[in-house]
Amino acid sequence: MHSTQKSFLRGLAAFLLACASALAATPNASPAVSSRPLDPALAPNVPVLDQDKALALSQSVVNQPIGDFVLLNREGKPTRLADFRGKPLLVSFIYTGCFEVCPTTTRNLQKAVTNTVAVLGADRFNVVSIGFNQPFDSPSALKSFATQNGIVFPNWEFLSPAQAILAELTAGFGFSYAATPAGFDHIVQVTLVDADGKIYRQIYGEALSTDMLVEPLKQLITGAPVAQSGAVADLVDRVRILCSVYDPNTGKYRLDYVLFFEIGGFLTFAGYILWYIRRGLRQSKNA
Repeated sequence: MHSTQKSFLRGLAAFLLACASALAATPNASPAVSSRPLDPALAPNVPVLDQDKALALSQSVVNQPIGDFVLLNREGKPTRLADFRGKPLLVSFIYTGCFEVCPTTTRNLQKAVTNTVAVLGADRFNVVSIGFNQPFDSPSALKSFATQNGIVFPNWEFLSPAQAILAELTAGFGFSYAATPAGFDHIVQVTLVDADGKIYRQIYGEALSTDMLVEPLKQLITGAPVAQSGAVADLVDRVRILCSVYDPNTGKYRLDYVLFFEIGGFLTFAGYILWYIRRGLRQSKNA
């Protein structure tokens, strides 16, 4: 591939990233950041998570790399978090004994992931749910939880950490929780990790929507370096992803043909500039 073509591909990738950043949805201003298994007003002596401190801890790990922890998958086989590098990763913390927040959050995440797969494809990102109530969130318990909630995505894994690494693991993701007689009061978040294993964004609340996942994922995917093998096909796919916009009336994504034509116009202009430069070089050689 000629140097001018490489420069053109790098320039187009930068343009896609700029467009994605401009279109990205902003985080919720006032998210419900924690669950409440017991009403503090009715149970004043029960431990309660300090939401301000929990949110501050959660935000403090953004832009920080996650450690290379080894956990067990649903089959009891060791799985390194580093194995998920190379693609964006969505991470949620759950406990299998939860009957309200965790199943609700997981089902909402499932709906959002279903629509996200339709836009980005299942091979563009991975999802991991980690059971933090040890030793009860065993591989078999997580396998049952996944089955009960109908999680069948090939890019979604459930992992069980050893008790010895739990404190360091949860702190690394900015996840905090407090045990109560009715379960756990815990922050409700999905952590988005980039392809290099660095925390990119925290997404809060039980009511996860498709655009809350797709928009930051689009930023990561369209802003990633362009692979030289299959570069044209990859760029075409990125343009398709970038031109998909969220329709709040349907809760789904559709192609935005206006943006598509704008990018097409940019490509035409860039092609003309490239042709003009080459023409000038040829004329200077013949002179």
